[in-house]
This record gives sequence, C-alpha cells and structure tokens, in this order.
Amino acid sequence: MNSLGADGFPVSALSFGAAGIGNLYTEVTDEQAYDAVDAAWTSGIRYFDTAPHYGLGLSERRLGAALRDRPRAEYTVSTKVGRLLEPVDAGGDDLADGFAVPATHRRVWDFSADGVRRSLDASLERLGLDRVDIVYLHDPDDHAEQAFREGYPALEELRSQGVVGAIGAGMNQTEMLTRFVRETDVDVVLCAGRYTLLDHGALTGLLPAAQDRGTSVVIGGTFNSGLLADPRPGATYNYAVAPDELLDRALRLKEIAGRHGTSLRAAALAFPTAHPAVASVLAGARSAAEVRDCAERFAAPVPADFWRELRTEGLLPATAPVPERETRVHRA
Repeated sequence: MNSLGADGFPVSALSFGAAGIGNLYTEVTDEQAYDAVDAAWTSGIRYFDTAPHYGLGLSERRLGAALRDRPRAEYTVSTKVGRLLEPVDAGGDDLADGFAVPATHRRVWDFSADGVRRSLDASLERLGLDRVDIVYLHDPDDHAEQAFREGYPALEELRSQGVVGAIGAGMNQTEMLTRFVRETDVDVVLCAGRYTLLDHGALTGLLPAAQDRGTSVVIGGTFNSGLLADPRPGATYNYAVAPDELLDRALRLKEIAGRHGTSLRAAALAFPTAHPAVASVLAGARSAAEVRDCAERFAAPVPADFWRELRTEGLLPATAPVPERETRVHRA
C-alpha cells in the first residue's frame, strides 16, 4: 500500500477506474457495477477513481452506492472538477461523448473557483459522501489559463480548509501535467496513456519532475484504450483504430510475452509500477470478471528475461526502469 497527500491517504498499487460502470460505450446494470466494485474490494483494491464526466454522473452514483457499507477509513476516492453538469430536455443519448446513458445533462467546461466548488458539491451529493480524498482538475488542455489562475488556487484553498485531502490534475498529455508539478503544489497527477509499453512520453519530463518534487503519479490507460489488452486488426489505440505500425508493435510485444511465459496484459500492468514516482496503476473495469482478470494479471510473474529482450529489440528505452522481481506481489 502506497500513500499520498498531506494526510497519507492509502492508495493500493492497483486501483479501480470507474468510467466503465458509468456505461462507457455500452450499458452496464446496477448489479454488474456493484459486483465489479465488490470484486475490486475482495481483490485488495482500496483506491477508486471516478468523475462527473463518466456517464453524466452515473459512475459517481454507482460507486458511492457500492462503497456505502465499507469502512470509510479503509479506502480512497478521487473525483474530478472542470465539467459542470447542467440539466437539459434534449432527449437522445450521450454516445457522442462515449457513454450509453440518456442525455439528461450537458457538460459545461468551468475551471473557475466557483465552478470547482459547485462541481465538488454536486459530486459529493452523487457519491453520498461528506468528503473525497483526492480531487483532480479534469482535462484542462484547452483551459490552461483559467485552470492555473482560478481552478488550482480553489483546490489549494479547499485542501487548506480540510475539505479535500490531496489535489492534482488528470490528463492524457504530459506537458501540462509537468507544468502543474513544477509550478504548483499539487500532491498527485493522473497521467493516462502516456506511460505504457507503447508510449513512453512521461519518462523524459513528467516522471523525473515528479520524482524531484516528491509528487505522486497515478498511471491510467496502461492498455492504451485496448490495443495492449488484445492486439488485433480493428483494436483501438487512444480511442481510435490503431495504426498498422502500432498494431505490429503490439503484436511483437504479445509474441515476446508468450515466449517468456507471461501475458501482454500482465506486462502492461506491471511496467509502470517500476518507476519510483508511480504510486498506483489505474485499471478501468466494467464487470467482476474484468476486475479479477486485472488483479490476477497484476500479480502474475513477469520474467526478467522478458524486459531484457524488449530492451535488446529496441521496444523499451534503456532508461525505463522495469520491475526487479519476477513475481509481482499484489501490494494492496
């Protein structure tokens, strides 16, 4: 169990990403969502990440309900701010934004101090909690000025008041996250898809900066939205069909993993954990079976010879740290 934030919130090495139980792409029933959270708990996972964006609040409502009878001191919850949900009567669904839910609300970008507070209040109501442990500024890519000038100071004030424990930013890029690490006093950043077996972008800027500043990093998107989970024609990379070059590379990784008696999924989950700045690997799941598979893969052996071959073949930078032990111990 790792910890982050001023109060040392416990963060399991493997954590639960709750976009899937917000009906990401396809519908999930309440029972399936609760079973997924229950399987995560049984597997030792104690860090759960959600956001208003995920299913127009559905993910937060389901996660809060699934955790309601768990001892509050034993788990960590993070949510995000930056998108306010405003009711609409448009009808239809939200599939254009990736979620199989009725379009009962519209998302409004707002990184103002007032927007941050309103977003957090609404999240607490949906979660049924009186506090969350970590709050991230969510995807401020096109709103940098407001996020740094208004959103971040609002989070800093909420942290100083004890309303939230740890603060940070969550994004699919490294440049702005590196700026947050260097120019602010964030506790943690969530970096999605930029430190994987296929994308090593965080290695040269973000991770060294975080290590220097003592900032924790949570790594999401370790499967790059699907390609590293099941490389095949039509598989997705960063939510679009993977280019042939990346598909070929993923298939090479899978073939090497098989020859060394491991799996590509196990290696993809294990790889980020070797960097000293990384506190947790966030794995999205929509069912109990997916959770159990991730937990089993995370704990599975990844032989040292596998990592050596990746370096020899030029598939991993020489500077990328790799797990030292062959047997992955579930550290939750």
